[in-house]
Amino acid sequence: MHFAELLIIAVGVSMDAFAVSVCKGLSVRRLRPSHIISASVWFGGFQALMPLIGYFIGLGFADLVSEVDHWIAFVLLGVIGGKMIKEACEKDDGNEHTPDFSFKTMLVLAIATSIDALAVGVSFAFLGVDIWTSILVIGLMTAAFSALGVQLGHVFGARFKSKAEFAGGLILVGIGVKILLEHML
Repeated sequence: MHFAELLIIAVGVSMDAFAVSVCKGLSVRRLRPSHIISASVWFGGFQALMPLIGYFIGLGFADLVSEVDHWIAFVLLGVIGGKMIKEACEKDDGNEHTPDFSFKTMLVLAIATSIDALAVGVSFAFLGVDIWTSILVIGLMTAAFSALGVQLGHVFGARFKSKAEFAGGLILVGIGVKILLEHML
């Protein structure tokens, strides 16, 4: 996998965290540096941790499925991307609009927004990707998007949430199609 592709995947998987960060920014009356740092550390940290976990899970059975690994990566990225696109098109129920930056709340949000990164990590194992570079790039990209999301949410409102999630979904589906086509041609 080329570094440019890794950057694109990092952007794609960080969009859920960006969208939630926008909502967190919407929810605070007075934006503090601690809000930005909290979102960056929680979301960036979990977006780095989950692909690592997925990678080691994937290594456990990568040899068994090496003939169809490109199909598995295609399906995983397609399902994750499709889910993100579907969620972007659904009406917002307002559940993420809470100013609560407590440990419990941020832990739940960080896990929820990084489940797709776990599946990406599994596909990385099948593709033989350098996991340490990958998690560093994904974690830093997500931390940066989360910081930006909190600030944009505070300044501009919720209009970016669904667009970011939709774009992230398209990116992941596109990468899945690319992987499949590269192995079929």
